[in-house]
Amino acid sequence: RETLVESGGGSVQAGGSLRLSCAVSGHTFSTYCMAWFRQTPGKEREGVAAIDSDDAMTYAASVKGRFTISRDNAKNTLYLQMNSLKPEETAMYYCAADPIARRPFTVMGRRVPAPLLEALNWGQGTQVTVSS
Repeated sequence: RETLVESGGGSVQAGGSLRLSCAVSGHTFSTYCMAWFRQTPGKEREGVAAIDSDDAMTYAASVKGRFTISRDNAKNTLYLQMNSLKPEETAMYYCAADPIARRPFTVMGRRVPAPLLEALNWGQGTQVTVSS
């Protein structure tokens, strides 16, 4: 099982930007499908952005044009550049890895079903707070 560690969260004003990072262990990072999710208290985790081993990308409709997912395979690191942040996007942001498939591509902009929550490898999360 891979180890994932998120960083880069913090507090920003509405309209501001943050860049999140997710460091992943292992020698096969380049073959993984990677994704970012977010969760607020009392709500289910939802998909934000995903990228596969061929650098194909997909996003939740609400973040298209503002967020960019990317990866640096030499550093075993996943990134999420978030621009024009909105207060409603205050949440704990998690990265996740799918070493065997592209399952995260099915839940962008949607709640993560319990079986997928259990199947993916997750980081501990990093808090993002956007003030109005």
